[in-house]
Amino acid sequence: MMNLPGHRIRNTALAAIAAAAIVGTGVASGVFAQSTSLDTAQTVTVAQTAGQSLTVSQTEGPYFKANSPERTSLVDAGVQGTLLTITGQVLAPDGTPVANALLDFWQADSGGSYDNSGYTLRGHQYTDENGNYTLTTVVPGLYPGRTRHIHVKVQAPNGPVLTTQLYFPGEVSNSRDGIFDPSLLLSTADNGDGTQSATFNFVVNTA
Repeated sequence: MMNLPGHRIRNTALAAIAAAAIVGTGVASGVFAQSTSLDTAQTVTVAQTAGQSLTVSQTEGPYFKANSPERTSLVDAGVQGTLLTITGQVLAPDGTPVANALLDFWQADSGGSYDNSGYTLRGHQYTDENGNYTLTTVVPGLYPGRTRHIHVKVQAPNGPVLTTQLYFPGEVSNSRDGIFDPSLLLSTADNGDGTQSATFNFVVNTA
C-alpha cells in the first residue's frame, strides 16, 4: 500500500471552553499527521453548548500512526471481515455542516489485531461541501480487554483536533469496557446481504 504524502494538520490553540468539560486523555506530542506538537491542551473536550453537545473526546490509545493514506475505503486486497459502510456529517455546535473537515480513522482487523508496520485499516479523508463523509471498512474484531470500536480524529479547518472512538450497539462487552460511552454508539443496520451500514454525526469546535 502506498503511503501518500502526509496531510498537514491545521493546529490551533484550543480556546477556553466556558462550560463544564471532561478532559480527554492527552495525545502524544507529534503523532497527528505532520503536527510538531499535539498535547492535552489541544485535545477537544466535552462541553454543553447553546446548540448541540460536542462529540465526546476519548483516549487515543497506543496504535495511532501519522501520515495515513488519503482514502474513503480501508478495505485492501486480503482484508477479511463483514463489510461496513459508515456515513454521516461533521457539524459545528450550531448545526452548520463543516466542509473540508479532516477525519482520520484506524482500527483493528476482524481478528482484533492492529497493523503497526503498515497502514492496513488506516486512512484519512475530508468532508464534502455539505460536511458529509463516507467510510468503507470492516467490522473490527475484539482487541483484548476492549469492546468493539473504531478510532477517529476529526478536525474542522483551523479548528482543534477531536480524538474519539466509535462503538457498536448490542455488544455484551460494552458494559465491561471502562472507556465505553453510549453517546458514541453507531446507529447500525444489517443490509440483508451480509454487509452492514451505520451512521454517526460528529459535532466539533471550529475555532
